[in-house]
Amino acid sequence: MDMPLYERIFNYVFDKIRIGEWKPGDRVPSEKELAEQFDVSRITSKKALELLSQYKLIERIQGKGSFVSETIPDLHEIKRQRQAESGGELRRSGDEGHWRTVGLILPDFADSFGADLIRGIEEQCSRYGCRLMMKLTYDNREVEEAAIRSFVRDGVDGIVVFPGHGEHYNAELLRLVLDGFPIVLVDRYLKGIAARAVFTDNRKAAFDATDFLLRKGVREIGFLSAPAENTSSIEERLAGYTEACIQGGSAPKTDHIMTNLFSSLPQLFDTQNVRADSETVKRFVQMNPELAAFVVSEYNLALILREVLLSMGKRIPEDYQIVCFDSPGQPFGEHMFTHVRQNQREIGRRAVETLYRMWNKEETALIHIVPHEIVVGQSTVG
Repeated sequence: MDMPLYERIFNYVFDKIRIGEWKPGDRVPSEKELAEQFDVSRITSKKALELLSQYKLIERIQGKGSFVSETIPDLHEIKRQRQAESGGELRRSGDEGHWRTVGLILPDFADSFGADLIRGIEEQCSRYGCRLMMKLTYDNREVEEAAIRSFVRDGVDGIVVFPGHGEHYNAELLRLVLDGFPIVLVDRYLKGIAARAVFTDNRKAAFDATDFLLRKGVREIGFLSAPAENTSSIEERLAGYTEACIQGGSAPKTDHIMTNLFSSLPQLFDTQNVRADSETVKRFVQMNPELAAFVVSEYNLALILREVLLSMGKRIPEDYQIVCFDSPGQPFGEHMFTHVRQNQREIGRRAVETLYRMWNKEETALIHIVPHEIVVGQSTVG
């Protein structure tokens, strides 16, 4: 039967008291000592000590440490309660068969981006003998923070997080990083938080996408995205687009950049917002007739742009060319859009591999960049 790590520490202390090796008044190892002994985070060891205190097996004295209670409660009754709560027997800390558990938190997923990421994470979890728990936040910060707290409370050994849009500081993430809890971010990083992260070089990817159009002879290129503020992936894509335009001899105008589209955000994806974004995109196109191509930060926004252009009687790619990020798999025929293909599966695998190295106290880089490629589709000229 699988057992959370904090439960192993609880059982270890419980057994020491049960067999009389640790007597009333004896000092119990500290959070730090238990974390090092069991190779876990101090959050996990702290949870175990708090649970022992709740059962009055130990007394925690501020500034002095934890000690075996002077009056030890009925151990048989505690064992019975723990069995009822866990649905199984208390096992000794030395028992074999413990599986590490990985918690996965992400805003949402789709065929265009997310599904292959999950596959990569699951593949690597299977390789390392890990269980996987998953929670969707739908881009809600409060849900994300609650999910992190829940996973830690349930005793997961590490967490992979795809941060929500627009996040800068997430208090729960920051606390875990500072406590040394194994946590890895995917797709983006959070400014000011020195957490390990695995993602595409979005600046280089957007540069390559823009340069692809410039090499087709296009000089005026627009950029469309959701709000970029405090979202590293979009900020980097905008920077890469700008850099490519400047190097190509055509510095982008402010009017050629639109970053106020919202329907691709999970919590705002509905018919009303899609229609609102469609109207916004239509006005953008009408106000900038000199534009001949677009770099679009997300697949769903590229779909909106395509529908708007077709409804205006425009041809793709003859009148307008489009390059976007990501696309659903296409086993037969050509992709609808020329796009940046992120190696989602490798991002997922690297995230779990990074957790594995953290568990084993191995050196691992703070940032892991996974290469991308440009896949040619029907939205650009041949």
